[in-house]
Amino acid sequence: MRGIYSSVTDIRRKVFTEVARLAYEGGDYSRIDELPYKILPGEVASYRDSIFLERAIIGERLRLAIGLPLRPVDEHAPLSQGIDESAIAEKYYDPPLINIIKFACNACPDKKFHVTDACQGCLENPCKEVCPKGAISIQHGKSVIDQSKCVKCGRCKDVCPYGAILKLERPCAKACGMDAIGSDEHGRATINYDKCVSCGMCLVNCPFGAIADKGQIFQLIQSIKKGDRVIAIVAPAFLGQLGPDLTPEKFNSAMKQLGFDSVVEVAIGADLCTIEEAKDFMRSVPSEQPFMATSCCPSWSVMAKKLFPDLAPYISMALTPMVLTARLQKKEHKNCKVAFIGPCSAKKLEASRRTIRSDVDFVLTFEELMGMVVAKGVDFKSCEANKPLLEATGAGRGFAVSGGVAQAVADAVKRLDPSREVKIASAQGLQECKKMLMLAKAGKYNGYLLEGMGCPGGCVAGAGTLQPTAKSSAAIAKYKKDAELQNALDSKYEITLTLLD
Repeated sequence: MRGIYSSVTDIRRKVFTEVARLAYEGGDYSRIDELPYKILPGEVASYRDSIFLERAIIGERLRLAIGLPLRPVDEHAPLSQGIDESAIAEKYYDPPLINIIKFACNACPDKKFHVTDACQGCLENPCKEVCPKGAISIQHGKSVIDQSKCVKCGRCKDVCPYGAILKLERPCAKACGMDAIGSDEHGRATINYDKCVSCGMCLVNCPFGAIADKGQIFQLIQSIKKGDRVIAIVAPAFLGQLGPDLTPEKFNSAMKQLGFDSVVEVAIGADLCTIEEAKDFMRSVPSEQPFMATSCCPSWSVMAKKLFPDLAPYISMALTPMVLTARLQKKEHKNCKVAFIGPCSAKKLEASRRTIRSDVDFVLTFEELMGMVVAKGVDFKSCEANKPLLEATGAGRGFAVSGGVAQAVADAVKRLDPSREVKIASAQGLQECKKMLMLAKAGKYNGYLLEGMGCPGGCVAGAGTLQPTAKSSAAIAKYKKDAELQNALDSKYEITLTLLD
């Protein structure tokens, strides 16, 4: 859960820290077998029935953080299996990216309605009266639901005057906007990877910490130790994610202590994306297509292409801010490596695409970066404030929050053609995005610019973020307002746009 430092957050932080420390220290990597005992010392379980189960789960989390696959539950394999082969400076994510650790799953019910002790046994019994299947009976003066008859319509819940009937849902399935979460024969969660778009919402909504994505911390540090010039390109949602002491002015200094060569705002690429999408919209809508959808959120665009293939041509072909920023760095700094640092699991999948692999070498979330910070003992308070991030406009910085992309594009269109009106529709969260596309398919948004964000709230609510969404949104609003330039067309990098295609 973002913004709450829970036991799951603590475990994830320790796992990322130990993986980073393992990579920085080098040597015999088989000592990973000792790390579950370091992370969870003692003989008594803290969170589950057995300390052995807890350590087994930690072991799988360590493997995933290194980019290794889960081990088969029914076969013996050492925790360190494959680690030496992963101690390399170049390694793409092997599918699947999002993984369920089966023996950590609570086998939550898919969906059920439950009568609580708040039931007053009223005379009217409206719950019983509205049930279309006769699934509710009165026993000892209280309502009881026969789950074998219940069709999960929820009418009983809606009419209960005491709110005594609860709807229970598997949290990961409820959060999944693609309906990709199902159950195996043991009732444990499974992922339908044909539907999954790697948004990571299941990951951050599982209260048992049973879902985790793969990482590249290990390989990134190998690249740094090898002597590669690694440039960190940082998503605009970074503000405040690593705590109040890491200001934009200190970011470069802190990242150098981790081994990075320099830091660049991805908001620069967002400005370039804005310009390209503004020109595409002006050229294509409505003369060539009924509407245009933004392209920067990978989970949104992949969802649209999976579920609405006939609408796929209407999604902007503009490169995403991550790719544009990465290409700019590789053009200016030959033979450099680029590491995208951001809030998003889906960016890991995007960077694994064959057409993008040469642009983005590593993708880390803010949470994974924090593991590197703790492993190296970087003290933000003592970091020198020597290089503020000033090159992006307010428009590019605003990409981090829902509505920011479309507004940036609309402002650019207004500058290019003051007489043109840009109608905007936006949605956040994949369920709402699907509804928006259904309306667009029905012709309700002809002439519109559509913005979709896979995470409710936008990038500031991504699966790899560390602080509450509302707090991040407020910080981004101020950061955007403080930018010297506000319109993407004022970016000094506009002239390089055609050279990056």
